[in-house]
Amino acid sequence: MTMTPEQAAWFQGTFARLVDNVDQALMGKREVVALVLSAMLAEGHVLLEDAPGTGKTSLAKALAATVQGTSSRIQFTPDLLPSDVTGVTIYDQNTRTFEFHRGPVFASIVLADEINRASPKTQSALLEVMEESRVTVDGQPHEVGRPFLVIATQNPIEQAGTYKLPKRSWTAS
Repeated sequence: MTMTPEQAAWFQGTFARLVDNVDQALMGKREVVALVLSAMLAEGHVLLEDAPGTGKTSLAKALAATVQGTSSRIQFTPDLLPSDVTGVTIYDQNTRTFEFHRGPVFASIVLADEINRASPKTQSALLEVMEESRVTVDGQPHEVGRPFLVIATQNPIEQAGTYKLPKRSWTAS
């Protein structure tokens, strides 16, 4: 697809305004904001390794507000279950039907905090939705919508209580 100079100028200006808007909430993280926004536009995801309290939650919230989307935060812990990420089907006795209750991955921007603290099984539930933009619960697929971006954070691997992340999921293909 060929882009005209006018289209390129429009994109450049729009991208800069989006970065400016998110950067107002973070001050001094313009490069990170631009990289995360680029990942979202490319329908990718990001993995950040950074110290606590450096604005990752603020980044997710500001980006979601800028694109008029929603945000959620999942604190990954060793006892987190895949259904805590994706959602669960529950039987409703009043209607005598099963109802799907969406998990926190059903947001435009999902902050997956300390992803390497969760078990590989729980990590794989998040990786499925990252790759396919949907979750499958009880054999039923559920689309997460667009835009969809996961901003995952990890602790240094040498810390106690961490699991290695699969390399393939975080590299460009």
